[in-house]
Amino acid sequence: MERALYGPGGFYLGHDGPAAHFRTSVHASPLFATAVVRLLREVDATLGHPDQLAFADLAAGRGELISAVYEQLDGDPLADRVRLVAVELAERPAGLPGAIEWLDELPGGGGKAGERLTGLVLANEYLDNVPCDVVELTASGLRQVLVAMDGSEQLGAEPDPAALSWLAEWWPLSEVGQRAEVGRRRDTAWRATVGRLARGVAVAVDYSHTRDARPPLGTLTGYAHGRQVEPVPDGSCDITAHVALDSCAEAGRPSATWSLTLSQRQALRRLGISGERPEHAMAGRDPSGYLRALARAGQAAELTAEGGLGEFGWLIQGAGVPRLAVLED
Repeated sequence: MERALYGPGGFYLGHDGPAAHFRTSVHASPLFATAVVRLLREVDATLGHPDQLAFADLAAGRGELISAVYEQLDGDPLADRVRLVAVELAERPAGLPGAIEWLDELPGGGGKAGERLTGLVLANEYLDNVPCDVVELTASGLRQVLVAMDGSEQLGAEPDPAALSWLAEWWPLSEVGQRAEVGRRRDTAWRATVGRLARGVAVAVDYSHTRDARPPLGTLTGYAHGRQVEPVPDGSCDITAHVALDSCAEAGRPSATWSLTLSQRQALRRLGISGERPEHAMAGRDPSGYLRALARAGQAAELTAEGGLGEFGWLIQGAGVPRLAVLED
């Protein structure tokens, strides 16, 4: 999975970018960026309007979200204080605004505590692409699932003790044939992400599940050219698995002051994004405004749809800041 996604010729290092293969909330509507800007303003106010406010877009793709945030802040006084940081392993896209930094990791790594960020870190569909092992329960115990370059599978050795410990706590299997995806690396990645904040808020947005409702056969799959495909590890497709967001929340707690988990539907509504249609009477008073409001409502409905993008989980953790009032029920 690591090699197929991020190695030489890996899926995420290709020049066409993820948008050519699947549709995320960022691609669905600029309203997602509108919600992020609203959240950034709330973080800014909670921090007391620091001299420099960071917005870090973790797993930035080809810079679609951070570019939209940059555009929405154009001419806004807040723009003079915002440090825009895109974090992505792929090369910097041509035409990206010069005000946006393009890094391969979040600032503050390697023990450089003085470089830690003050502001907002958003990881949209990041953790689901952090590589994970797949295991299956057999009559003789747990075994790793090995996948060849042609997609064929076979069972391998027993998982290592650390994986067994994680599975026992977060994803215990009880019936032969059940599968699980070991989330230890995702936990480690998220712990490091929250730890890069001096003060601020970190948000992970992903398809997810919790211990009381794990999928019995796992979620490992692939995407290519707008279709769900077999997760063949040859670099031709995205390989992804839903995230055990509850274990990530626990991993982030040492650096977090507070923690909150919402659905995307809940989070976006609290940030002012609603699929409510405008009153029909508006069509007679302001036909153009009505059409714009109708289009906005349609985009908001897609972002918050039950059974669709609205089912994403939002893990929100604050470091050294009070809880954000806007996110409270």
